[in-house]
Amino acid sequence: MIKIAVMGYGTIGSGVVKVIETNQESICKKTGEGIEVKYILDVRDFEGDPVQDKIVHDYNVIAQDPEVAIVVETMGGVEPACTFVKAMLLAGKSVTTSNKALVAVHGAELIAIAKEKNVNFMFEASVGGGIPIIRALNSCLTADRIEEISGIMNGTTNYMLTKMTQDGCEFEEVLKEAQDKGYAEKDPAADVEGYDACRKIAILTSLVAGQQADFEDVHTEGITKITATDIRYAAKMKRVIKLLATSRQVGDTYTVIVAPFLLPEDHPLYNVNGVFNAIFVRGNMLGDAMFYGSGAGSLPTASAVVADVVELAKHIGKHIELEWKPQKLEISDYRERTGRFFVRTRADRENIASVFGTVEYVELAEAAGENGFITLEMKEADYEKKALQLGNILQMIRFH
Repeated sequence: MIKIAVMGYGTIGSGVVKVIETNQESICKKTGEGIEVKYILDVRDFEGDPVQDKIVHDYNVIAQDPEVAIVVETMGGVEPACTFVKAMLLAGKSVTTSNKALVAVHGAELIAIAKEKNVNFMFEASVGGGIPIIRALNSCLTADRIEEISGIMNGTTNYMLTKMTQDGCEFEEVLKEAQDKGYAEKDPAADVEGYDACRKIAILTSLVAGQQADFEDVHTEGITKITATDIRYAAKMKRVIKLLATSRQVGDTYTVIVAPFLLPEDHPLYNVNGVFNAIFVRGNMLGDAMFYGSGAGSLPTASAVVADVVELAKHIGKHIELEWKPQKLEISDYRERTGRFFVRTRADRENIASVFGTVEYVELAEAAGENGFITLEMKEADYEKKALQLGNILQMIRFH
């Protein structure tokens, strides 16, 4: 029987315990022996809960117990999670985590410690919830050079944009509904400002580049400025607005950005709706592939964590190589990326032509007193200069 510990008994941690208990028979077949949760670390007590006798409040109890081979971290946040995880790795225990904040900041460092101690650090559930994207990049797609990763990596914002598209609602109305349903936090900034997706695309970029992509270097825009009028313009263009986290190889580096994009009907991510996530990958040999599934929630995320536990159980005493060095990746300036832009402005067409030259106008009867148009392809830096020159910009959304 393999003994494990779970640090953090919240939504994901309790889900991990439930998955292990429910699927013990199939897990046992895959690992060759059963998995038993020996400890659960939490600041709270859980009187009356079946796990009450497993609760400990000091992480050292777990670190110092030689019976515990694998530790699950589902606390969230960078500290004290990082301190606890380091202690477990240094004590010779493998660790899996669902904590994207921890992985984005300390992933390379924790992988290095794991290698030194001949154990493993895994983090499948830190990106895309139940979608097996990290294992795919590390195992199935290792023969490819990954040229692009673009994804809908936040279920809250995707739910909100889907509702705005289907029901014609404004942002504030849909945000309240998402909060009432438990999809959005009371403070929704991490989701709606794009910070959550930013950390996830930084993790994926670090993995495909093999070195540290700092999330602070990723240009990030959220969905707070998207309006019902923007949605109607998108429909007129036979497109939908999605918050994308995208990383594209440019020479020996990557251009990484999180922002709303207008997707055409034939794009694989066009029909990804509700709280679902999907990640589109383009390899130089594979071509295009897409990974789709539940991006959040207790059991889908816990399922990905337990999949890591099974993998760790199969590799006790053997380190699995992960290419993620601590050297900083110099991410390309997003202003160098090229694309087309949809623009709404109060400027007249004469001024638009004098600044942007040839454009394609989009007529929307209910948007009186403004002009909507699509630019020719240009660099972001050139668009910014022209937008400043034109003035009266109401909205800009990138084409994908």
